Amino acid sequence: MSQTVKVIFQGLEGGAPDHIASALRGASILDAAHSGGVEIAATCGARGRCRSCRIKVVRGTVPPPTVQDTVQLGSEAVRDGFRLACQTKLVEDSIVMPMPLRSEAGHQILGSGKSASDDSRLVLDSGVEKRLVKAKAPVSEHHQTSDHEEILLAAEGAAAREMPLDVLRKLPAILRSQAGQVTVTKFNGRIIDVEAGDTTQHCYGMSFDIGTTSIVGSLLDLASGEELASVGSMNPQAPFGGDLMSRIAFAQFDDKKLQTLRVKALNAINDFIKEACDKANVSHEHIYKVVLVGNTCMHHILLGIDVSYVGLAPYAPVVRDALVIPARDLPLKVAPRAQVCTLPIVAGFVGADTMACVLATRIYESKEIRALVDIGTNGEVVMGSRDRLVACSAPAGPAFEGAQIRHGMRGAVGAIERVHIDGDVRCTVIGDQPASGICGSGLLDACAKMVDAGVMEASGLFRRKKLDELPAPLSKRLVKNLEGGTEFVLVWAEQAAKPENVTLTQGDVRQLQLAKSAIYSGIAMLQHVMQVSHDQLQELMLCGGFGNYIDIESAVKIRLLPELPVDRITYVGNAAALGAQMALLSETERRRATELANRMEHVALAARPEFQEIFIEGMKFAGRVTHSSDARPASTASTAMVGAAGE
Repeated sequence: MSQTVKVIFQGLEGGAPDHIASALRGASILDAAHSGGVEIAATCGARGRCRSCRIKVVRGTVPPPTVQDTVQLGSEAVRDGFRLACQTKLVEDSIVMPMPLRSEAGHQILGSGKSASDDSRLVLDSGVEKRLVKAKAPVSEHHQTSDHEEILLAAEGAAAREMPLDVLRKLPAILRSQAGQVTVTKFNGRIIDVEAGDTTQHCYGMSFDIGTTSIVGSLLDLASGEELASVGSMNPQAPFGGDLMSRIAFAQFDDKKLQTLRVKALNAINDFIKEACDKANVSHEHIYKVVLVGNTCMHHILLGIDVSYVGLAPYAPVVRDALVIPARDLPLKVAPRAQVCTLPIVAGFVGADTMACVLATRIYESKEIRALVDIGTNGEVVMGSRDRLVACSAPAGPAFEGAQIRHGMRGAVGAIERVHIDGDVRCTVIGDQPASGICGSGLLDACAKMVDAGVMEASGLFRRKKLDELPAPLSKRLVKNLEGGTEFVLVWAEQAAKPENVTLTQGDVRQLQLAKSAIYSGIAMLQHVMQVSHDQLQELMLCGGFGNYIDIESAVKIRLLPELPVDRITYVGNAAALGAQMALLSETERRRATELANRMEHVALAARPEFQEIFIEGMKFAGRVTHSSDARPASTASTAMVGAAGE
């Protein structure tokens, strides 16, 4: 019997033709798909904890369902031949149909919102200098010199004699054309390019915020600071895991899979550079500096650094220093002359993107205690002032992106983003389309409103008793599913995009509780470490894609955020993208990031004995929403904080 089996994938997204892949007998259908170039999403990192890799076996032996198949898909779907691709082993030649839960076209990508050059305090010193010089080719064999030395002589002030090999190869032709008119480009004093003629007006750079979910980039004029173009899309690594730990689990101790993730990101960045340059009508040959920021996992993967031990205690990164790497070493083939710069990593999962947020918000200059919170699959919290900065990572998981939620989806067209309950349920859907599912902001809003309406208890359990006391339309929405559990119907099938109810399950609520408690507890833990009461915390700044779409009152009510007056909680946009721009335009800011990272204190939440009690407290819903006019007295706020910390 042959050890190789053939899999035909039918009904691919966008009407793509059937795709044939081969795999060893016993391999998972997901592995067969990925090795054959079919991108079936595996949001949980192929651990059987979500439904994103759902498939139907059309022809061939359907293996018995695993426990994960039944839990995620339900008994009826399993009987109908549905399986999780990550759990289903190939037995014989098969025909498989991937079953994407829903289209996520039009996903909302949050850019920086403003240009770094808008900051009047920013010093434009990108480190890139272009200068027109007059250089002579050697004319006498009695004069011991070379093309290389003549360029160095003309470009007085070069910090080093070394010149990239590809630039040396160009010298003979360049030096003997344009009557010796040569443009020399330096980065921090080192020559990185030489061109014939005067190209001093063309000096550009690109900054990228490489998130777990999305990538956004900006093309800037390094001389003026002007933003010339912006680009962005979903991170193409997403099918291999929806959150950090899933992405690490995919690549752990497997260099081939690490390179798969790396190539996906590099190809995207190369494409983005071309796209941005086309938009601005500039040459990508004149991109001289690229700044990349991202969390520790994204940083390491992009550089091709093994992430295996980042995912294991003590979660130490391989390198924390800010790096400068020639683009050809990555490689960024589209910008061969560029120097690629990264910001420093603080520790563990407090990565370079956090340092970019610190630069953008200038929290390090504040007289009062402030906090910045990046809410995402890996949340980060920084708290402090000019006197002290403390940081932690709060791994929320992918629930805010809709992963591991029965009808969850990202913030795209068709996603429920707001929920209103006043006797019955009304949903606001992105794109004003029939609802396909619910995204993170809608999930958060729904739970807050369900608690308000009495549909759900503060513990997160759906109401089971005295349902007749609810308005009839609401009580009808609490229905039993085929597994015997309770679901709350947000949109009935006849109003939905597909012929099925869009619901929230008890499991969905639990996933949200775990995610929001991670963020809430991270904030509370830093307050405890710094002995800062709610009244002493002057501002809480929300950054990142998800943080800028949530309803603040709902976030406080469900205890995603602490019980601060809502007017002390502000949106600051994609601060990581803005901080990356600042580091692109200013070497002063890039050096500042290293100084700040060296003095920032890292708090390892799980290692603190009081953290578990804070986390359990954070699981509850129904936090009090206040405004400055009705904020609690300082003594009350302080007492509440001490109580939460278990002291």
